[in-house]
Amino acid sequence: MLHLSTKIRDTFGKKVKDLREEGIIPGILYGPEIKEFLMIEVDQKNFEKVYKESGESSLISLGVLDEKSENKAIKEFLVLIHSIERDPLTDNLIHIDFYQPIMGQEIEVMVPLVFEGEAPAVKELGGTLVKNMSELEIKSIPQSLPREIKVPVDVLKTFEDRILVKELVLPKGVKTAKDPEEIVALVVEPEKAEEELEKPIEENVEQVEKITKERAVAEEKEE
Repeated sequence: MLHLSTKIRDTFGKKVKDLREEGIIPGILYGPEIKEFLMIEVDQKNFEKVYKESGESSLISLGVLDEKSENKAIKEFLVLIHSIERDPLTDNLIHIDFYQPIMGQEIEVMVPLVFEGEAPAVKELGGTLVKNMSELEIKSIPQSLPREIKVPVDVLKTFEDRILVKELVLPKGVKTAKDPEEIVALVVEPEKAEEELEKPIEENVEQVEKITKERAVAEEKEE
């Protein structure tokens, strides 16, 4: 399991900007079993390395150091990187949400679909691969959450072939509420490609858990 070190943050308000300039990103840790939200900070480079491997659907071990505690103890939490926030103009990372789920209790997350291989209908017939989904909402206990779901496209040999949700290979204990007959990918003839590609790709808007006034006030001060 990947590990990420953080520490309790005591910098708020306008001073948070100074943290970011030093390569330190503010964040928050919360969850149903955490009584009080923990305001933390994390080294951006270390975070980016972990995030690249874990994404938002894999558990990581989060070490939180409280430098003001008597023995400077480090508490460990099994968490998900629930969401990240980037500056809309610079794309720089500005805030991170870490969420500690209840182990053994199912949760819903979005997992990216990774399309592998080459479709014969593209290579041999000159068609265009159309991906109707880029991610899939799944339900599982935290310990079984996959980093990604692979979708081999070599089964698309003709323009009539389809890859459906029910044909995706999900890890044991992982399920989805999506319509099993919904099309994940297909190959269309060249003259139909432009029409198909103009159709909007399905976008799943994750229902982000509301955090209380404490977080709202904290984030407002950081702006």
